[in-house]
Amino acid sequence: MTPRSLHTLLHTLVDYAGLFPPAGLGMPQAVANYASYRSSAHAWMLGRFVVPVSRLDEFADERESSRAADPHPWRLSALIGEDTAGDVQRIETFNARAAGATVDAVEVKAGTPAAIDALVPVIPRALKTYVEIPIAADPTRLIERLVAHKLRAKVRTGGVVPEAFPSLDDLGRFVRTCYMANAGFKATAGLHHPLRSERALTYEPDSVRGVMHGFLNVFVLAALSYNGLTRQDADALLSMTSLDGVEFTDDALAWKDYRVTQVELETVRRRFAVSFGSCSFREPVDELIELGLLA
Repeated sequence: MTPRSLHTLLHTLVDYAGLFPPAGLGMPQAVANYASYRSSAHAWMLGRFVVPVSRLDEFADERESSRAADPHPWRLSALIGEDTAGDVQRIETFNARAAGATVDAVEVKAGTPAAIDALVPVIPRALKTYVEIPIAADPTRLIERLVAHKLRAKVRTGGVVPEAFPSLDDLGRFVRTCYMANAGFKATAGLHHPLRSERALTYEPDSVRGVMHGFLNVFVLAALSYNGLTRQDADALLSMTSLDGVEFTDDALAWKDYRVTQVELETVRRRFAVSFGSCSFREPVDELIELGLLA
């Protein structure tokens, strides 16, 4: 049986982004996959279906074919493009149709405080809003502005080329800054695997290889930040290629002298480290099984 602390850490953690690289699936296959995952043994790990606003109509057509087998509403996270106001109107029109799914979260890019300010009068507060910000430079001002507007942060943790992956220092600083500012965040791209490792960056036979961050590294780091994690130990956690010393029990998650209780972990997931987007749901699940963490 999965320890309660691990179950809490993984619950609804993976937002399915099968439409995006490196999977890059067509809408019929991505929708069929999500429907299948929702009825699988590990459906409790599954979060939202991620879709660009520009493809909501295409999604709605495909969703109709699965409604008889799965009538319960799906939750969507919609990616807003350059026309923020127009995309918000499209979301409201889509939600009014009650087409077997509801957009209750949006993702949008903003690289400056002014760009963040400009989102506020346009995006309804009812939508959970994740703003993708650059982190190569100190993101403190951007994150503080997000918090001031009750918005959440989004960090890009990889891609299909090595330079798309942030450094350990930049990623650690992002998590640390979000914690200090009391900002919730999600991650996207490059977190298919539980632990930091060298991998092929696409599914092509001749794919470029690179070192990818692990989603357990990131989310265990976020959880243990609640107990005064030092910067040195934070760097060590992000660098780990095994789970040596990490302990999941029904009562707590622990590593070294750090311990976050089950109740604290629930708060971490609800308010702080929310989810990550992945073009694969099977890879995270299968590799957790290989590690002996899931049955």
